[in-house]
Amino acid sequence: MRAMILAAGRGERMRPLTDSTPKPLLQAGGQPLIVWHLQRLAAAGFHEVVINHAYLGDQIEQSLGNGARWGLSIRYSPEVTALETAGGIAHALPLLGDAPFLVINGDVYCEHPLTGLQLSPGNLVHLVLVDNPPQHPEGDFYFEQHQLESSGKRKLTFSGIGVYHPALFAEVEAGSAARLAPLLHQAIATQRASAEHYQGEWHDIGTPERLYALNEKLQAQLQQP
Repeated sequence: MRAMILAAGRGERMRPLTDSTPKPLLQAGGQPLIVWHLQRLAAAGFHEVVINHAYLGDQIEQSLGNGARWGLSIRYSPEVTALETAGGIAHALPLLGDAPFLVINGDVYCEHPLTGLQLSPGNLVHLVLVDNPPQHPEGDFYFEQHQLESSGKRKLTFSGIGVYHPALFAEVEAGSAARLAPLLHQAIATQRASAEHYQGEWHDIGTPERLYALNEKLQAQLQQP
């Protein structure tokens, strides 16, 4: 399975930190956020990674190179202007191939091992969900017995990690901006979407304050004997 890291966002809420640095290259625990993803992908047995970029994308390519230092092969999917999540994924499909692939948001930190993630036969989507954080108490998707539902009692937050079939993006016009949520809800409505509940370490790095808090946490862990 190939993997894609979404790294094209401007990071407006992270300004001024992102005025001269793309958000995935902001550091926590002594290394860029995106490098934590690359290390986990390599440890999970992934070999081919696609990274999209738009804002300050040349810095991402210069920093990560071809991925050889992590035992990975990295290819890039540049966007003149950010195409949003579904548009960016659709734009990168020629690099991702015809099989299901893993996608990770570049602006989250998560200790999910990334192993065992796959689509059930006939499904288009498998999402990793997490407990609702304080900044997003309402959650994103109804979840019952490993399935995403259109309604229910329990709603969890999308972690930014998912496995998708290329067919999910068949109706996205090439080179156009498109949001992911409508496609996910279509898959849910046709009962072609599954999920799992991850209860380990996960952080949405949406503000400088959250980045600083994560950095302090990781630095403290690194200093432990």
